[in-house]
Amino acid sequence: MPDLHWTIPVGRWSSWPATASAAPEIGFIEPIVRRRLSTLSKVALKVAHDCVAQDAVRVVFASRHGELRRTTDILRSISAGEPVSPTAFSLSVLNAMTGVFGIARGDRSPASAISAGAQTLGYALLEAHAQYATQPDSPVLLVYADEPADAAYGTIEDEVQGGALAILLDSEAATGHMVCSLSRAAGDQTSGPLGDVREAGATRPGETGTAPTRAPASFATQSQALLHCLETGQPACWQRAGMIWLWSWHDRAA
Repeated sequence: MPDLHWTIPVGRWSSWPATASAAPEIGFIEPIVRRRLSTLSKVALKVAHDCVAQDAVRVVFASRHGELRRTTDILRSISAGEPVSPTAFSLSVLNAMTGVFGIARGDRSPASAISAGAQTLGYALLEAHAQYATQPDSPVLLVYADEPADAAYGTIEDEVQGGALAILLDSEAATGHMVCSLSRAAGDQTSGPLGDVREAGATRPGETGTAPTRAPASFATQSQALLHCLETGQPACWQRAGMIWLWSWHDRAA
């Protein structure tokens, strides 16, 4: 697979920590709907609402597990011979949040949902960029929300941290640009967990070019890495399964 590099204009962004002890307030959702929502949907709606005004916006929602906990409860009810709530079933699908968000805003713009294992957030950023590039005069809202799976599923490799993150791709309101890249790891020639990860344009000591650049910080999950880049402006990376994801912040487009 060839290396991929793309740049997204960040108009606004918002996050909700996994360590929060209570669900956020989402008063913009009608009470009859609000009380039926899971914590996952509430945090997703919270960060999404933080990033958009009243204008129409396309939405890309991403989650590795989605409403898996609600689905698990439904399966347990079926196993016990108990009736299943139609509302619980309708809200158990991966894109439930996008439907609730669109109805609450009266927005009929397209919405999509993505799940790609431990690399879900990275590929969602690529999808959001692709959609934005086809129609740059129309903003795209990326919303990522996740929570660890039920203990019934046992140990899950590269389990998610939880929490939520939203990024509005909008060049008109851009406060900066995030440069994203996806490449193959150097295999056996790598040294340490970061392998040959370096910022674009960086060199090692003794190489011709600019001064050496400090290796980007590495994180256990993609959401931690991306949030670090947004909060600090410093590069961050995530590496698994022979693939390296790298994010860096620039005040201007790269």
